[in-house]
Amino acid sequence: MRMARILAALCGGVMFLLSGCGAAPAATGGANASESAGADAQAVAETSSGADLEIVCFQAGKADAFLLLAPDGAVLIDCGEKGFGRTILAELERRGVEKLDCMIITHFDQDHVGGAARIINNFPVSRILQNNSPKDSEEYEKYLKAVATAGIEPETVRENLSFVIGGASYTVNPPKRADYSDSDSNNSSLIISVENGANRFLFTGDAEDERTEEYLALDWGQYDFLKVPHHGRWQETLPLLVETTAPRYAVITSSDDEPEDAETLELLKTSGAETFLTRTGQVIVRSDGASLSVEYA
Repeated sequence: MRMARILAALCGGVMFLLSGCGAAPAATGGANASESAGADAQAVAETSSGADLEIVCFQAGKADAFLLLAPDGAVLIDCGEKGFGRTILAELERRGVEKLDCMIITHFDQDHVGGAARIINNFPVSRILQNNSPKDSEEYEKYLKAVATAGIEPETVRENLSFVIGGASYTVNPPKRADYSDSDSNNSSLIISVENGANRFLFTGDAEDERTEEYLALDWGQYDFLKVPHHGRWQETLPLLVETTAPRYAVITSSDDEPEDAETLELLKTSGAETFLTRTGQVIVRSDGASLSVEYA
């Protein structure tokens, strides 16, 4: 059953890639990440088993920052708010990480891109993936300056992009539209699926109803772990998202000042998902490709 779901997910990603994803070009000047999608998808298809994977879900307030670590690869999904780059850099140093193989910015709200400039200015980053919706903010301008200084050309993801790092396979799904009628920045979030052997993880950024509906239409199957979208705010599409993904574990990035909604917690409890709140503490996920554990650090 697990292998069937994995094959179904990969087939869904390939079908989406063949059908295209008509987002408008971004104003960042970054390369189009779809150029390498074909070769990357083939590499993912050839990956049959995972390796040890540890995911650090940072206690970053109402902000996202996730560090995915394998023995021979490191990926950072979002960077928290301004100033949080110091915390991420300290964790990288503590763990002896020498470079980030990939940084993924799901969207350019300050609580996702705020720490990026400090990291890029002070740590080797091999590749940066970003969404297609620039935002007028101090944090975004600092990010642009940092990548220019570092000589990095971010890749704007406009079609499904798949690749393998450290034995885990990643599929980055971009928004289908250039703009949305509601919460344009949040609904432009990249959605990232990670597979490590039989273990599956879904990172949803701040996707709101319109973006979540796009994802659900792809029918990528069930996941062991769900990063609940938009800091646990209640949304009309949440029940269907939770029913479709059927996670065993869920994590919500929230703060005491801006906590998750009670309706979201009740939904996850009713579904049987064990829920972790980063406002309570840093969360550590460990996967060996077959078994999975989640706990507070």
